[in-house]
Amino acid sequence: MKDSNYLKANNARSLWHPMTAPSDSLKNPPVIVTGAHGVRIRDLDGHEVVDAVGGLWNVNLGYSCQPVKDAIARQLDQLPYYSTFRGTTNDQVIELAEELRDFFAPDGLTRAFFTSGGSDSVETALRLARQYHKIRGEAGRTKFLSLKKGYHGTHMGGASVNGNANFRTQYEPLLPGCFHIPAPYTYRNPFNEADPARLAQMCLQALEDEIAFQGTGTIAAFIMEPILGAGGVIPPHESFMPGVAALCRKNGILLIADEVITAFGRTGAWTGSRLWGVQPDFACTAKAITNAYFPFGATMIAEGVAEMFERDESGKAAIGHGYTYSGHPVGAAAALACLAETKRQKVNENAAARGRELHEGLLALQAKHAAIGDVRGGHGLMCAMELVADRATKRPADKAVPGKVQQVAYEAGAMVRVSGPNIILSPPLVLTSADVQIIIAALDKGFASL
Repeated sequence: MKDSNYLKANNARSLWHPMTAPSDSLKNPPVIVTGAHGVRIRDLDGHEVVDAVGGLWNVNLGYSCQPVKDAIARQLDQLPYYSTFRGTTNDQVIELAEELRDFFAPDGLTRAFFTSGGSDSVETALRLARQYHKIRGEAGRTKFLSLKKGYHGTHMGGASVNGNANFRTQYEPLLPGCFHIPAPYTYRNPFNEADPARLAQMCLQALEDEIAFQGTGTIAAFIMEPILGAGGVIPPHESFMPGVAALCRKNGILLIADEVITAFGRTGAWTGSRLWGVQPDFACTAKAITNAYFPFGATMIAEGVAEMFERDESGKAAIGHGYTYSGHPVGAAAALACLAETKRQKVNENAAARGRELHEGLLALQAKHAAIGDVRGGHGLMCAMELVADRATKRPADKAVPGKVQQVAYEAGAMVRVSGPNIILSPPLVLTSADVQIIIAALDKGFASL
């Protein structure tokens, strides 16, 4: 490794970072992470902290999951790559598809289309949704509905159904035919409604109205995260996703569950859809499927949708879509080992328990620090705090405030993530109670510094 002076001097010289302005990386050098173990990361200067970001929502099993590392090493020796395009496949991807079929059986999902990550998985679901309707003879069903504040990756399709202007404005015009309804976001919503159950019904009414306005026969699919993640950790009322599913079924609209964050235990349930008792038509997965050790994803497909494709002999069901690394044998081997370890450790149960502790700790911080306007969580290890300048008016905090909290918290022992006015927490699902208290204490110092 090059010496520390070289790395610090050259970080932004030849490298552009995702999700930030190039000028920001030049002015504000990022933390250079050089090592990790368990749930902790270590920077170039030797400072070690609890990773309350979990990599990027994806290191569910922490940084020391040896079975996944061993599986990757073995597979590199046996078969480092081969294509799964028509005519060839590999043993690992066949075995993985069977394991995922069993894992997602309670969600009604029985087929897998493999991808390189979450954005790819979303793109796949959007494309297959349109194709499904064409096979059925309803070629006019091309539109997509989604939630404001929702996040669905960065491909042109995903950006088009995203509900946050930050991921859209600079790249418009985007995919036509994408429309958004208000999210069930109790802290800020156009109805000025703070009751979660009533707000859920209002949002469902808005969805029903939008379906009627667009025309039922023009809509291919509705896509949503079971709990909104990057938009600020927004858990809907328990009635919301079932209500969405019912409206979709009533109107012949496919339901795409974006489970890139929520699958594999993060919410305390094995999937976010299962948390709300919903069976979607597609589920987009990635992130924790390999514990982040290899870029990999899967779009899971419901039996009814799969049968429509598999019964067709007209040629309309031929899938003209895929990625060079779809079904990569090393990724599949990693996913097989990761899935086995995920189930063995029952990380969903730990996520639920530690998530309650973390949420309670954040509520205690809110009672202590006026800068915390809202605390969201209560469903596994997905939590957020929304920072304000004035609680009475809900005026957002100045842009520099969350960054100051983040910096002091890092110095005090925890890496947290800033997203707009929010501080987001998505630590590994193998977190301990002691780790939770370190995160809370570090955040306490961060807010005390304001």
